Parts: sequence; C-alpha cells; structure tokens
Amino acid sequence: MTPSKDTEFAESDFRASPVLVRKDSLRACSYLGVLVFGYIGVYLCRKNLSVAVPLIREAFHASKEQVGRIASVGTLAYALGKVTLGPVIDRFGGRVCFVFSLALVGLFGALGGFAPSLSALAFFYALNRYAGAGSWGSMVKQTPAWFSSKNLALAMGVLSLSYVLGGAASIALAGQIAYLTKQNWRLILGLPSAIIIIICILCLIFLPKTKPRSSVVASDTCFDWVLFKSLFGSRTFWAVCALSFTLTLLRETFNDWTVDYIKTEGGQHLSIQIAAFLSTPFDLCGAAGILVIGSVLGRLTDRQRSYMLSVILLALTIVLLSLPFIAKLGLTSLVPAIGLVGFLALGPYSLLAGYYSVQIKGPECAATVAGIVDSLGYVAGILAGFAFGWVLDHGGYTLGFQLLATLSFISAGVVFFLKESKPINTL
Repeated sequence: MTPSKDTEFAESDFRASPVLVRKDSLRACSYLGVLVFGYIGVYLCRKNLSVAVPLIREAFHASKEQVGRIASVGTLAYALGKVTLGPVIDRFGGRVCFVFSLALVGLFGALGGFAPSLSALAFFYALNRYAGAGSWGSMVKQTPAWFSSKNLALAMGVLSLSYVLGGAASIALAGQIAYLTKQNWRLILGLPSAIIIIICILCLIFLPKTKPRSSVVASDTCFDWVLFKSLFGSRTFWAVCALSFTLTLLRETFNDWTVDYIKTEGGQHLSIQIAAFLSTPFDLCGAAGILVIGSVLGRLTDRQRSYMLSVILLALTIVLLSLPFIAKLGLTSLVPAIGLVGFLALGPYSLLAGYYSVQIKGPECAATVAGIVDSLGYVAGILAGFAFGWVLDHGGYTLGFQLLATLSFISAGVVFFLKESKPINTL
C-alpha cells in the first residue's frame, strides 16, 4: 500500500513491525499528548526550587544572594544547553534525545535532594537545567512527522501549553510535598524525580521512532551541516531571532513584574496573595492566545500570516501605551487589560521556537534552530530582571510600558521578514 502525503510510517518500540500513522489522526494527537506530559515532568524538577528556596536558606543559613546564585547558574547552563544540544538532537533524533533528557533531569533532580552544600546543589541544579534544555528541541524535532502543514502551528501551540501547565503543576506539587513532609527541602527537590522517571518510561514505550527511508524526508533525519551553514544567510532566521529577543523580553518582564505592578496600583490595602491571584489572567489568556493563533496560522499564506501578526503586535502596542491610563480606572479595568496583553503577546511568542523553527530550514535543523532562538530569548529574560528594574527606578511603570510598546511596535515590522524557507511536509 502506498502512503498518501498525509501519512507517515512510524515504528513503535513495543511493536515488531512498522505501523502506518496518519497525519492529524487521533494517534498523532496521542503522541503529542505524551510529549506535553513529558515536558510537564521537566518542570516538576525545575520550578520546585522556588518553593524550596526559603527552606534552603534556613538549612544552610544562607543569604538571598547566595541562594539566588543557584538559579542564575542554572539559567546559564540552560542557555548553554539550548545552543549545544540542538545539533545533537538533529543528529540522533528527537525521540531518543527526549527520553535521555527526561532521564537525566530525573537523575540530577534526585541528586540535588542529597546535596551536602549550596555549591553541590548549584552544580546538580545546573546539570538538571542543562539536561532539560534538550527536551524542547526534541519535541520540536518529532512533531512535524505527525501533523500536516495546516495543523502544525496548532500542534506547536499545544506543545507551548506544556510550560504553562508545567509551571503551575510544579508549584502545586512542591507545595503539597512541603506540607506532607513538614517542610523538608530535600524531599521537595528529590521526590518529583520519581514521577519524571515514570514519565520517561512511558515515553520510551509509547513514542514512535520514525524509520527513515531513502524515498522520504523524515523529521528525525540526520543533522545536515550544509543546511546549518546556510542558516545564517537566512533572512527569516534573523527575523525569528530578533522577535525571540523582543517578545521574550516582553513576556519575562510581565512574568517578573506583574504582581509588583498590581500591588503598586492597588495600594497598601492589597495583599501580595491577592495581587498574585490577579496576575494569573496574563498566563490564562496567553494560553488562549497560543491556541487561537495556532489554529488559524496554518491556514494562511505567508503574507496573510505577516499581516495578522503585525496587527496583533500593533494592538499590543496600543494596549501597553494605554495601561497607565487604564490603571487609573481601578483594578477591575486593569486586570482584564493585563489578560489582553497576555493574549496578544504569548500567541506570537509561542511560534518562534516551535513553528517557525521548523519552517526556516525544515525538520533537519529544527532542534538546532529552536535552541538558538530560545537561547537568545533567555538573554532577553536576564534583561527583564535588572534592566527593567533600573527603568522602573528612574521612570516608573509609565516609562517601562512605553519602552515595551516600542519593542512591540518594532516587532510588528519585523514579522514581514518571516516566510517559509523550506516545505515542512515530511512525505
């Protein structure tokens, strides 16, 4: 039987013979769900550190700066892993690298729970983050084999929901472990590793491995150095990198400062707990934006996509400039406006290290491109902390939002440099 352009042969580990996987099918969606489940597991061993920080400080009699170095070293290792592991994933394939990434995250997460000192904890956490850096590229590498071009953007959007869900699940689980273990930081860091090892085994069983054939180009084909070298001559690549920097800076700024902004506007009577709760529409509406844009994008031409993204980013510019005025109307108006920022910002952001990373040079370099794009975003994430704090000290949130609006306006022009450089259909 000859497969159609919407099908692909994939060999599942627990079957002796290849099975025909139809693109956009229920089976393809189930594979996507396994990836999302796996990436949530990575977050279980990543964001649990934030819950353990106060207990670690108390156990080691450490300052906030000393404990903060653990997160800083981890972020540096993560950015390094994004760049260096991308070519490895493109060489050896998404499935095997995803399983190895999960296994190593579980191992180093567990070792962190046994760390005898802050230095040892920083070392194990850095290895944890470095190993986890390979997970996203591994997912991006596998997904094009299961979905047609019109649904790939939506599939990548669903993958992007994994870090939203993973962050929430990690905090909830770590908090529950803290309660059940009477604030034992070692168990807060170590116990989630048992969960990710189980997830790793499930991924090993259920994720299919594509069987490359000379007549097709599969998403797990070997890394191509010729394509890699041509990457830096691609206008689309540089446009995606620029957008990754600007939109990640915008996203991380709101992640870091939204609670403080709401607390500042709400006044002394507003508690931190309430301010944190009122900040959640940014992520919730952002998740909706990711799904909406993903469902529409794959059905548009290149020019239509650019116009759509430009209109969205121009609308974001207007909302950002309006925030100081909206704040004067009270929190009942400000909180929905922050949700609108999340809806408009996270949708375009989610496309960069996913959909467009596949589009630039096809599946052969997808993990490499995604790693570079993501690493540039993390450079911007660093600026969102101290640099934006400096802006707030000198000009307040009004100046801060004006600068973010400028970035959004620039991004609205950059999107016209985006185009498909290579067909992404794998058959």
